[in-house]
Amino acid sequence: MEAIHPDCAIIAQHLRARETCSQARRREVQNQTARGGCQTDWDEIGCWPRADAGQVVNVSCADVFQHFSNGQGSVYRNCTADGWSDVYPAYEEVCDFSDDSGPESETSYLSTFRRVYTVGYATSLISLITAIVVFTAFRKFHCTRNYIHVNLFSSFVLRASAVFVKDTVLFADETLDHCSVSTAACKSAVAFFQFSILANYFWLLVEGMYLQTLLALTFVSQRKYFWWYILTGWGLPSTILVLWVLTRFFYDDRGCWDDTDNVAIWWIIKGPITASLLVNIVIFVNVIRILVQKLKSSSMSGNNDTGHFIRLAKSTLFLIPLFGMHYTVFAFLPENTGVAARLYIELGLGSFQGFVVALLYCFMNGEVQAELRRRLWKCRNWSGRVPAKRSLSQVSLGARGGLRRPPSTGNVSTV
Repeated sequence: MEAIHPDCAIIAQHLRARETCSQARRREVQNQTARGGCQTDWDEIGCWPRADAGQVVNVSCADVFQHFSNGQGSVYRNCTADGWSDVYPAYEEVCDFSDDSGPESETSYLSTFRRVYTVGYATSLISLITAIVVFTAFRKFHCTRNYIHVNLFSSFVLRASAVFVKDTVLFADETLDHCSVSTAACKSAVAFFQFSILANYFWLLVEGMYLQTLLALTFVSQRKYFWWYILTGWGLPSTILVLWVLTRFFYDDRGCWDDTDNVAIWWIIKGPITASLLVNIVIFVNVIRILVQKLKSSSMSGNNDTGHFIRLAKSTLFLIPLFGMHYTVFAFLPENTGVAARLYIELGLGSFQGFVVALLYCFMNGEVQAELRRRLWKCRNWSGRVPAKRSLSQVSLGARGGLRRPPSTGNVSTV
C-alpha cells in the first residue's frame, strides 16, 4: 500500500476539515441550535465550533497545521453578541508557519526523495528481468518452485513499472495541480498501479502457501496446485480491481482516484492486502514451527541428513523481507498517519525490495551459480576446441586419400 503524495494528503485533509465544518454548521441551522450564540465557522484555515455569547474558544496549532508546523500554541476567538471576533494572536505568530519557506523546502525534499525511489525501482527492474531470463532460459530450472518465483518476480516488475507510469502521467507537467486533475489516462495509471500492488501482495501470499505446503505435504505433487496458485496470484487481484474500479466510477468519480478520503471504498483495496499480510504472518509462524519439529526429530533419531531442512530454514529466513511484515505497521492506521514514515518505508525501502528478492532467490542461489559456471566453462571450452576439430577433420580427409608427403623442392619459402 504505497503512501499517497504528501501534497495531496495535506490538501485532502484541508478539504475534509472544511467539509466537516460545513456539515456541522448546516446541522445547526436545521436544528436551530445557534440562537443566542456563534455558529460553527470556517475561517479558511481552521474550524471554530459553536459557542455561547461571552465564551472564549481556542484551537491548537497541532490540529490546524498537522504536517508543516511545529508550534505547540493555540489561537483564540471571542464569541460576542455581534458574532465571532478576529483570531488572536495571528496564526503565523503562534504556529511558526511561514508561507515562503515551507513549500520550497517541501518541494526540494520530495524531488530528492523521488530520485531515491526512482533509482531503487530501476535497480529492482533490471535485476528482476535478469532473474526471469535466467529461470526461463535454462531447462534445469523449469519446476513448480521456480515458476512461482518467476510469477513473483513478474509482479515486482509490474509494481516498479506502475510507479514509473504513474509518475509520468501524474507529475509530468509540473504546472498542473495533479491533486485535482481528472482524466482517463491518470485514472488508468492509478488502476494499473493498484493492480500491481494487489498482485504483488498476493504472490507473496502464494510463496508462503507454497512453502507451507512443501513442508506439510511432503509426498504430494505440487504441480496440481500450480493453477490454484495462478488463480490466487492473478485472478483475485483482477476481481478486486474490477470491483474497486466500478465502485469508484459510480460512487466516487473524483480526481485521479489516488485519494483515500472514502474509507469504505479504500478498504476494497486495503482489506484484501491486510488479510494477505495477516495470513502470511500465520503461515510464517507455522513454517517455523514445522521446521523446528523436523530438525528436532532428525537430530533425535540420529539422522545426519539435516542439510535439506537447514536449507529450508535459510529459505524461511529469506522469506522475512518477502512477507511484507513491515507493511503491517501501518495496516490498521489511518492513511494520513505518519506520512513521512510511510514514504521512507513504502517507497524508500520498498523500492529496493524487488532487487533483494532477485538477489536472494536467483543470484545467491547455489544451483543457479553452479549452472551459470558450468555453462560459462562449456562455452569457453567449446570455443577453445573449434580449431582442434578443424585440424582433425583435415587429417581424416587426408587419410582417406592416402597420406602423401608434400613435394620437396630445393627452395622452401614460408609465407
